[in-house]
Amino acid sequence: MTFSSQPLITIVVAPRERFSYARQSLESIFAETSIPFEMVYVDGGSPTGVRNYLQQQAQERGFKLIRTKHYLSPNEARNIGLKHVKTPYVLFIDNDVDVTPGWLTWLFSCAEETQATVVCPLTCIGQPLHQKIHLAGGEARIILEVEGNQSRRKVHEKHYFVNRPVEAVQDQLQRRACEFAEFHCMLVRTEIFERIGPLDQKLLSTREHIDFCLSVTQAGGTIYCEPESVVTYVPDILYRWSDLSYFMLRWSDEWERKSLKHFRKKWNLDKDKYFKKRYRRLGHRRHHAFLRPLVRKFTFGRAIPKLESMAIALERKFNDWLVNSYKRRIANRPEIQSQMIMLSPPSTASSGAIEETAMVSNPR
Repeated sequence: MTFSSQPLITIVVAPRERFSYARQSLESIFAETSIPFEMVYVDGGSPTGVRNYLQQQAQERGFKLIRTKHYLSPNEARNIGLKHVKTPYVLFIDNDVDVTPGWLTWLFSCAEETQATVVCPLTCIGQPLHQKIHLAGGEARIILEVEGNQSRRKVHEKHYFVNRPVEAVQDQLQRRACEFAEFHCMLVRTEIFERIGPLDQKLLSTREHIDFCLSVTQAGGTIYCEPESVVTYVPDILYRWSDLSYFMLRWSDEWERKSLKHFRKKWNLDKDKYFKKRYRRLGHRRHHAFLRPLVRKFTFGRAIPKLESMAIALERKFNDWLVNSYKRRIANRPEIQSQMIMLSPPSTASSGAIEETAMVSNPR
């Protein structure tokens, strides 16, 4: 394709669940992207080292950096970035994603050639990079299940090729229409937000990608997966407190419970096995990411279910205390809620100066 010299895409980077991969992720974006783009980087309360790095990069590379002093839910961060997008496309990407050469070119080409509303890449997970599939598109729709005289509205959800080695299914990976993408990385036509409105900020931690894709489909939009574009979401075992404190809020029982209840009510869904399973798994990400590895470190790698169950019960109480403590801190310091710091690129602000702008946010 012939590409315009003027950027047609704005990359909006938002925090997913930690901060410690921000440098690697950002450097991979600039190293592996060959077409023009603008960038809005939303930094929700990162630690000092990451904050200073992002400020330096914003000045050197000329992108807009928006920082809040408090943590942000992912959709809240994306909506902040979306307000600054003036291009026909917005590319949402999390701050823990590594990209490959040509990743954005392939996504843009797919969108232009298919007229798709949303395009997602082949999204891999973990290290070694770009080897194990997390998502290659999938299915997401509301279905009506009938049993006798009873009918239930429920969500049908399916990931294609999940957890399969890329090498094992390479010949099956091809551009195709699908029904959902994930916010790890997705290219979106900006005009769709004129029809469906901004991202739903009541979805604090889960189901936000399903909600968005259902809304796009309902509005007549289309979704594609372009596997020639490859990126990798890089989770990690968490030992840094600056990561852990945000992770524990991001995946808190309260945020997950509120998200699931809102999603079910919004789409008029029955409380079926889909939701019962997710309510039973509240806290699973926290326990998998740091609690079980920590317990097994002290047991020399052995799994002791009773000990792990006791640790999980204690962690749940600590998580509730942490979330309530965070809410009180925010409530008692209203200036934290209203202050947004923007570092604009030199082309739009003299010397990339930091500007403090009043903005009403809504931390929970």
